Amino acid sequence: MQVKSKQRVADFGEVYTNEREVNAMLDLVADQAANPEKTFLEPACGTGNFLSAILARKLDAVAQKHKKIQLNYERNAVLAVTSLYGIELLPDNVAECRQRLLTQFCEHYQRHYPNSFKVEYCRAVELILSKNILCGDALTLKTADGQDIIFTEWKVVRWQVQRRDFVYRDLVDNLSDLPLFSDEGNPAFIPQPTNTEYPLTTFLELGNA
Repeated sequence: MQVKSKQRVADFGEVYTNEREVNAMLDLVADQAANPEKTFLEPACGTGNFLSAILARKLDAVAQKHKKIQLNYERNAVLAVTSLYGIELLPDNVAECRQRLLTQFCEHYQRHYPNSFKVEYCRAVELILSKNILCGDALTLKTADGQDIIFTEWKVVRWQVQRRDFVYRDLVDNLSDLPLFSDEGNPAFIPQPTNTEYPLTTFLELGNA
């Protein structure tokens, strides 16, 4: 489906990208799209056509590499979800996108471990998606109620996760000439998280939060 209604097209310019075009574009970055650690942000994510396709590639890659050891699958599958971010103007699309990705994750997980899947992992993913898929305007960098968009970074440390929150404006308003982060040890612009502190926790504990 590319259009929900003519009125929404007129009011918001809402037209969804066709699955064929989505996959053709992702094929151009196929290695990154299948890597559970590579971060993707869709600034007008709609109901998640791009994010869903990326998640499918990431989960299939995780299963292919880790399906023999469930604990390794669980760690990397959740890691794949933490790497996906989206901003969407319309609240109904946000809710649909979150639910779509959650259902996709849970179905993939249960399909591979029908007798031993843990509900807590689905709950953890639900929480992650509530922080990663946000209702707001990617142009003004504000949420629907006028607050700064705040994204959560989920840093995996062995079998635990450390949460840090960042103001999105601080990530994009890099006033220096330095690149955002650096994988080669060169000087870089490193944004600072908010003052909110979260304890290091396991994914299972995160799901019970």
